Amino acid sequence: MIKSGKTNNPIGRTLRLLIGGSIAFMLVACTSAPLPPDAEIQAAELAINSAEQERVTDYAAQELRQAREKLGAARVAVQGEEMELAMRLAHESRVSAQLASARAASMKAREINDEMREAIDALEQEIRRNTGGAQ
Repeated sequence: MIKSGKTNNPIGRTLRLLIGGSIAFMLVACTSAPLPPDAEIQAAELAINSAEQERVTDYAAQELRQAREKLGAARVAVQGEEMELAMRLAHESRVSAQLASARAASMKAREINDEMREAIDALEQEIRRNTGGAQ
């Protein structure tokens, strides 16, 4: 009896279906849209809120304004399903807010340093007056 090249093997057929299904699943998974950068947007919001609580607008209003603008642009990008752009903008927003906080802290420290320097100068002048200028 001559056998044809085809066999009626249910295991082989099941294996082919599993492999084909797996390949189709992987293709669909690879082409699905990336998820919104919710964590990065939330981190930017927290950084902005923190900067606002520190009252950085007196010292770094421009950086804080940029942080808010970039966060808004990130939200618009999410609505437009541009997730990579949204991620980048949210990250830039967080960094701008952190920069505003750092700049404000630096300027506050500089003001305190200047005040201390003035107080030291005043004390030195008072000491010179009380000692008759001799040191």
